[in-house]
Amino acid sequence: MDKDRIAGSAKELKGAIKQAAGKAVGDAKLEADGKADKIEGKVQNDIGGLKDTEANSRTEIDHVGRPHPHHRLSHLLTWRL
Repeated sequence: MDKDRIAGSAKELKGAIKQAAGKAVGDAKLEADGKADKIEGKVQNDIGGLKDTEANSRTEIDHVGRPHPHHRLSHLLTWRL
């Protein structure tokens, strides 16, 4: 798991808490700040997800640039189902 995913999730949670607190006390600025933090955290989390996907796809390719044999086998099995 990429560190951006962890930081992004934490920022989303912080934003949700700020947004709820702002809504509860009627503070529009605090509510807007919370919403902005949630969006920023979501973007950071998504970037971390892309990094994870890239890292996982690199491990599926061997040093010659061919897919590992077990990956080819799993693709064949899904075609037959």
